Amino acid sequence: MDMALAISIFQQSIGDYHRTDNVDALLQNPYPDNTLEHLLYLKNWIDTVQWHLEDIIRNPQIDPVEALQLKRRIDSSNQHRTDVVEYIDSWFLAQFNDVAPNADATINTESPAWAIDRLSILELKIVHMQAEADRADASPEHRAACGVKLSVLLAQRADLSAAIDLLLADIAAGRKYMKVYKQMKMYNDESLNPVLYQKKD
Repeated sequence: MDMALAISIFQQSIGDYHRTDNVDALLQNPYPDNTLEHLLYLKNWIDTVQWHLEDIIRNPQIDPVEALQLKRRIDSSNQHRTDVVEYIDSWFLAQFNDVAPNADATINTESPAWAIDRLSILELKIVHMQAEADRADASPEHRAACGVKLSVLLAQRADLSAAIDLLLADIAAGRKYMKVYKQMKMYNDESLNPVLYQKKD
């Protein structure tokens, strides 16, 4: 797996979502279960839906009851996103299970899947910044400013994808090793969030 393929899967997911542009659209993952491609498509689909939920909740005219429902949906989406990132890291751990790290091997500041998480979000930024740079009803100044931002995002994508490819190559060669730390999010856990467990008393 190289990041060029991951980017193409993210682009496919974003394109599929925008066929309906509906946060309630049914997910139809085209990749077989238990494959990395399936997980990458799912990961980006979650990101894409959440991107648009975040747009909706920022509507200054939104009904407060609807906003609260959306906030809870976003919280749930964040947890789902975290779970899928950890599944992706577990996939990589299995792939590298037989690699013996070198004696001087080092660990990276983040795991492969959390770097891929950033790449998925970056692809969403690129797609939506491209749309703004091409927006026919926007001013020339707006389009030009978005074009400059788009250039930065594209450079960032090239750098990040190359860095992830290098990280994976280093792990495969034993120059680096990976660990998976569960995120242990506390706000959704009734035993860890004081607001939730005090309500139960």
